[in-house]
Amino acid sequence: MYQVTFSEQAMRELNQLDTLSQLDAIDPISGLRPEQLAHPREPLGKFRRGEKEFYRLRAGDFRFYFDVRGDTLHVDYILHKNSLEDFLLRNKLPVSEQQLVEQHSKFWKYLESLTK
Repeated sequence: MYQVTFSEQAMRELNQLDTLSQLDAIDPISGLRPEQLAHPREPLGKFRRGEKEFYRLRAGDFRFYFDVRGDTLHVDYILHKNSLEDFLLRNKLPVSEQQLVEQHSKFWKYLESLTK
């Protein structure tokens, strides 16, 4: 059994949910076993970004992006399944968190310009 820790971004996402929704959201990640991480299958996936190995876990409307640190799963990001940020991370595009926010804003402005 792993201990689960959360980055500031992940905690902000969780804190937007009521307590029961928080428990439902973290239940899938808190029950992960080493065998599952060794041989990921849907809804669990694994990818590399630079030198770091990440896992992605689909849980309801959210995607958990985390890495393994000994006996700890550290959740770096929790993103909504249909967000631009989730798309960018899934496609392994090399962007920082600040760039994600900036691109999100530009993306929506671009979509609005198409309707004019």
